[in-house]
Amino acid sequence: MQRALGVCYYPEHWPEQQWADDARRMAEAGLTYVRIAEFAWARMEPKPGEYRWDWLDRAIETLAGAGLKVILGTPTSTPPRWMLDKWPDMLPVGRDGHVRKFGSRRHYCYSHQGFREECAVITRKMAERYGRDGRVHGWQLDNEYGNHDTTVSYSAAAREGFCQWLADKYRTIDALNEAWGNVFWSMEYDSFEQVDLPNRTVAEANPSHWLDFLRYSSDQVAAFNRVQSAILRAHSDAPLIHNFMSKSTDFDHYKVAADLDIASWDSYPLGYLEKHSALGEAWIERYAQQGDPDFQAFHHDLYRAVGRGRWWIMEQQPGPVNWAVYNPAPLPGMPRLWAWEAFAHGAEAVCFFRWRQAPFAQEQMHAGLLRPDSADAPAIAEVRKVAAEMAALPEAETARARVALVFDYQSVWAWQIQPQGKGFEYFNLVFDFYRALRRLGLSIDIIAPDCPDLSQYDLVAMPGLMQVPDALQQALRAFGGTVIAGPRTGSKTGDFRIPAELPPEMPGRICTVAHVESLRPGVRRPLSGGGAMHHWFEALETQAAVVDRLASGEPAIVAENKVIYLAGWPDDAALQRVLETACAGEGIPTLQLSGGLRVRDSRTHRFVFNYGPEPALFEGQTIEVADVIWQDLPDTPTKEAN
Repeated sequence: MQRALGVCYYPEHWPEQQWADDARRMAEAGLTYVRIAEFAWARMEPKPGEYRWDWLDRAIETLAGAGLKVILGTPTSTPPRWMLDKWPDMLPVGRDGHVRKFGSRRHYCYSHQGFREECAVITRKMAERYGRDGRVHGWQLDNEYGNHDTTVSYSAAAREGFCQWLADKYRTIDALNEAWGNVFWSMEYDSFEQVDLPNRTVAEANPSHWLDFLRYSSDQVAAFNRVQSAILRAHSDAPLIHNFMSKSTDFDHYKVAADLDIASWDSYPLGYLEKHSALGEAWIERYAQQGDPDFQAFHHDLYRAVGRGRWWIMEQQPGPVNWAVYNPAPLPGMPRLWAWEAFAHGAEAVCFFRWRQAPFAQEQMHAGLLRPDSADAPAIAEVRKVAAEMAALPEAETARARVALVFDYQSVWAWQIQPQGKGFEYFNLVFDFYRALRRLGLSIDIIAPDCPDLSQYDLVAMPGLMQVPDALQQALRAFGGTVIAGPRTGSKTGDFRIPAELPPEMPGRICTVAHVESLRPGVRRPLSGGGAMHHWFEALETQAAVVDRLASGEPAIVAENKVIYLAGWPDDAALQRVLETACAGEGIPTLQLSGGLRVRDSRTHRFVFNYGPEPALFEGQTIEVADVIWQDLPDTPTKEAN
């Protein structure tokens, strides 16, 4: 597998006489790819139908002349101001009903057909000019779909599109009324045109209504992406890429990426720690300059699945960012560690954002590889070091994972709509499982909920999976390994109903959930075997073997024929114990990693990362703070690491 480094560059931001020197310095730093133009629509088409390509021609020529490979972005995330004069109703509308204005970016509604056609025109013009240009080695479509909460829009265009989507799905209004259970609260409709969007209702809107609207909104992202991908495929053989984001769950990334060749994501470990961590202030303070030890890895594995094995980092944090609550600098060594961790998880390229820090506009406080005065910023030395190490280290593919973890976007939406308890978040439930598996030193594959074949795995975990699709049901029946399910697995139908036979609706019904309860913060239900359930607990009726009980006697973990069902959300101690026992039963070697120490195996090497703020020992070797080492992969992994 080829590995490469890259950078994001904005030639329109800098004097043209500076471009050649920038390109030379990029190449000398060991960079291969350079992404350009994804925000430059106004420079390409300053007036409707008036195109200016000369500057972009010269930028591509200059960069390629230095040996760099260009990734060309379609500029559709930043429509020019004149676009609003032509299509004043293209702006997205928030859940509160207020129109979101021009003056930043992503100021469009995915459902607006007029704007979608404008995107087709600019994409076609770019494709006709650069599609067969051998200096263009890839296309990035748009930029960060859904960023700034823009996937779901409550515009007139969205309502019109949603009504048509419902008509296509249900065919008759009676079928919709039946599927949604609209007899409840006298909510029956007489026509699809009567259906409004589910925001701004007096009380809770019908959860089936919400779920279908979120499905519709997700489908609009896929359709929007497909407009550009179809045009580019007709004019170019270069791979199509989109840069997804972290903890971005409001559209189905698997569906969007079906029309791409490579999934990429934008990795900002420090900003995301501040924004997304659910583990409290002490955790954030401990990892404030390194990032969460598992958050980046989770997204590496997720986007490897989304990209069907091919994935990049399109934007890697090099220094302080500008958009988090607090914006510390990474510890020396962390940009290098982040890059190597991505490569260890199978990344083909890691591109840093950005080349030079901008001295103007919204992101002027966002660090780059160069300072605004063009002097080296700290991260560029680490880029050079990684480039030198890449030349010395033999190329290797990721190791075969024996453990799979299901991640499902519809389950995110379902438990957002009806969490049944403040703080029940599907992402955090799945991430708890991922973190526990990582602490055991395991390489993990994240898989889609419709995965049809599990034969390469020995252990599959699917916590909180709202509905088990038919393809996965069949794969589970044929699976000979261990399955860990629950809580809330198979607890709803596709229409957002409780199954007629009561949950969990999955192969090998080993129990019935009689009722559920959500637990207040601080409430714990201790387990006889150690640890406890928190956040959630289910009362089970079962004839299966009881693996563990609450201290008060109720079944908490049951098993039959290598299917294990968890009747609650285990805390760290309980989850670690359950997973370690399951691994032992399948002969999967595990480690005991403490603190911020993590490992990831390639086919030939074991990479060891220290996210912690203090040195750590691994098999007798000291791993310094913010350091990564690699060693020949042993035939038999060591059982313990301190």
